[in-house]
Amino acid sequence: MQTPFGLVYVLLLFVTGSVCYLSILPKAPVSVEALVGQNVTLGVSHAGVPQPEVMWFKGSLLVARWTVGNGSLSGVASGVFKPELNGSLTFMNVPLGYNGTYTVEMNHIGEEKVSATFNLFVYDVITNVSLRSDPGDAVEGEARFTLYYSTLQGEAKEVRWFFNGLQLRNGSRYSIGGKNLTVNQLGRNDTGRYAASLSNPFSSETQGRNITVLYGPDRPVLKVSPTKALFVSGESLSLSCQAEGEPPPSATWFFNGESVAPSSTGTVVLSDVKTSQSGIYTCVMINTRTEVTLQRNISVIVYEPPGGEPLCSVRAVNGDAAALQFLCLWPGGAPEARVSFPGLSVNASGYGNYSVTVNDIQSLNGREIICEAEHPLIRTQCSVIPRGPVDFLPVILTSVSQDEQTMVVIRCSAEATPQALVQWIKNGHRLQTGPKYQISTNTTRLIIYGFNVTADLDTYTCAAINPLGNKTVDTTLLGPQISNSSVSLSINRTEVTLSWVVPLTSVITGFDIQMKGPEISSPSQPKLGIASDFLTVQSEPASARSSTLSGLNPESTYYFRIVPKAGRTAGEQSEQHRIGPAAGLSGAAIAGIAAGIPCALLLILIVLAFIYCGRRDRIPRYPVSRATEKAVISQSALNPHRLLRARLKPPPAYRLQQPERSSPLPSENSCARMATTV
Repeated sequence: MQTPFGLVYVLLLFVTGSVCYLSILPKAPVSVEALVGQNVTLGVSHAGVPQPEVMWFKGSLLVARWTVGNGSLSGVASGVFKPELNGSLTFMNVPLGYNGTYTVEMNHIGEEKVSATFNLFVYDVITNVSLRSDPGDAVEGEARFTLYYSTLQGEAKEVRWFFNGLQLRNGSRYSIGGKNLTVNQLGRNDTGRYAASLSNPFSSETQGRNITVLYGPDRPVLKVSPTKALFVSGESLSLSCQAEGEPPPSATWFFNGESVAPSSTGTVVLSDVKTSQSGIYTCVMINTRTEVTLQRNISVIVYEPPGGEPLCSVRAVNGDAAALQFLCLWPGGAPEARVSFPGLSVNASGYGNYSVTVNDIQSLNGREIICEAEHPLIRTQCSVIPRGPVDFLPVILTSVSQDEQTMVVIRCSAEATPQALVQWIKNGHRLQTGPKYQISTNTTRLIIYGFNVTADLDTYTCAAINPLGNKTVDTTLLGPQISNSSVSLSINRTEVTLSWVVPLTSVITGFDIQMKGPEISSPSQPKLGIASDFLTVQSEPASARSSTLSGLNPESTYYFRIVPKAGRTAGEQSEQHRIGPAAGLSGAAIAGIAAGIPCALLLILIVLAFIYCGRRDRIPRYPVSRATEKAVISQSALNPHRLLRARLKPPPAYRLQQPERSSPLPSENSCARMATTV
């Protein structure tokens, strides 16, 4: 193909008409672009001499040489080169390997050598563009990440790089050179689609690639559900751990260095949580692609309240009457409860089982001492009131052993805080545990073995003592006796119940119920006869205070009495009680009835008299004379008994048309006389 420079040169020759020296066009380097496989001509023209010698070089390599105007050009070039008559050089089916710089030189004898330069660019159609990266994974924080392209064929004259559709430029963030795009200081925001657009004069191609920047895990976010500062033993909770990352990181849990199996969602579920599960849980987040790990801890607090309520008590310090030890006990729980006695002069506290000793105790008698008990889950208190012994009554208990030995127990239990210790004294001598006497561990009971009514009936003194005071009580033991008794009969008079009372300090091991009279019958044993003396029909223990006998004959008379016993020794029997016909009333009752009969008759007569007089007053009367009226009035002031003694007659009654009566009504005086007589 001819270049336009040769035509321009011929035109100049035509205009000027003559040339003085050898010249060549083009004078400046010329770039020629060609498609591989096509013919391309590097065209030149010359002037000044008719037939200059032409030499073509590729770089410094001579590829063709001939003389312009020589009719035969065979053998002057080989391969793809084809010389032209005017000195131009044609490439036949130019291949890619003929890219380069070509120089043509022309010379003639006596002339200065001239030359022209061509840059030949042979392009192929761009196909199969691909993008690759170095390193293979894009990881956040890397200093450089490079993308480069490659083609199966064809070279690009121009390359442009794009990120999410925006063209990239050289700068601090991106470096573009050759076939490469370099991203400096890679970050997660560089995740996106990168594309390389390649073009040459004969084709263009664009290829993209999605780049995901791997990062994380970020700082894990730990959550406890439900959201609480602490949990109570028996509740349920769950722990979750989340962190940003690409790909999403997986969670691994540890507790006290041991792995804890999470659920499929990475959550740890603690059901019916125990205090042993209280502590620090560690969540380790792992990026499986980058193998980067990050961990974070969370504390789970599980508390358990102490059982029950706090217990307050006070005791003497080693029997020392000058000091008291206050105790506040509230064991268990996690953590242990804090207890204290704020009301005491000693301001201190402890945990679980705490005690404090106070020497100045006289001001504490009867004063409530409070123990404050505090636990993170509950706050409560207990109290104790130290006091000296108060008045008390001894209790006497008796029993008989298998060998028929009588044992007597005297119990002196004085209400006191701390518990009073009891000292036992007899006849001025303090009793000690031995064969005859035994004192219980808490000193409140004195046990007398082999009790003898004759020798052991005496006065025993128990002195209850604690650091805040003392009380002394004398107990005089009495023999078996009954202080009072009574009897009651059933409605059908076949059953009788005896009741009795004994002195508090009487020593009794049992009671014999004795009867005199017909024998008691039963369906299995009919009565046989009448007992002329008292016989024991029933025995009762020492604790009994009543006894019931049945099977009595309502028509018979019985006598009953109660005999108290102390071992084999019988005490004084009770009074006799008679049951039988006409024996239902006592002598006092009969005397009362006898005295009441005359009084009742008198009351009946008085009532009848007033009824009679009232009927008479309803009969109408005529007025009497003044003198008679005065006489009647004066009579009212006189004693009726005296009037009767003087034999005075009442004034006549004046009546008009009064019907005759078969029996005249009595006068007022006669009523008065009747009342007086009654």
